[in-house]
Amino acid sequence: MSETPFHPLDHTWPDQPADRGTLGGLPVLDCVTGAADDSGEILLGPAIPVRRGAEGWEWLVVHVTESPLPVGEEVDLSVDREHRTALSAGHTACHLAALALNAVLADRWRKEARPDSLGNPDFDQAAITSSRIEPHGSVDVYRLGKSLRKKGFSAEDLDPAQVAAQVNELLAGWVAADAPVRVEVPGPELTARRTWHCSLPEGEASIPCGGTHLTRTSELGRVSVALTLDDAALTMRTTVSMC
Repeated sequence: MSETPFHPLDHTWPDQPADRGTLGGLPVLDCVTGAADDSGEILLGPAIPVRRGAEGWEWLVVHVTESPLPVGEEVDLSVDREHRTALSAGHTACHLAALALNAVLADRWRKEARPDSLGNPDFDQAAITSSRIEPHGSVDVYRLGKSLRKKGFSAEDLDPAQVAAQVNELLAGWVAADAPVRVEVPGPELTARRTWHCSLPEGEASIPCGGTHLTRTSELGRVSVALTLDDAALTMRTTVSMC
């Protein structure tokens, strides 16, 4: 099929899980990114040897069902809206939490660092090792090792509870601001470079992102983070409590 409402798991940065729903009345068990090389062979997910958008490859969304459907048959595709909304809330909150964390940790940089879209040193992009979106939340892991110290970041005497309290204060203000959220899509193709935008009181925030999102920060209800520090890794768990 040439079009689908389903969001697939991205094989390059698998942060947001695939949508749930039905295809031709059959449950969609999984939805993944696929790529076909010059031979026509379709590779799925981790088996794809190149980054999304590499030249010479055809990119597509693959829906996994228990049984195949006849080739050429017209079918209805239906996405589970409740599950999509929960993931969208988790993803929007994840970006806001990252920006808030950048702001709170800004004074820990001893060297000039690449800024985020709000002008703060981009700790999130410099230190992140994994990000996983969950229904109404996310888990982000940051490495505070030698390479980050060389870039100028100091984690000395970092108090996770104190940082979390400051992040949560910022998040409360951003949710209350009812800031509009949108995803800029330059084209319909799967490989189009999409960008998340949010018009916060501090300025226009933007982050490259191919996921799904809510349309206003107020829809989140309440966002809170908890931080833990263990083995030179900082883990941020973000939770959304929608009204």
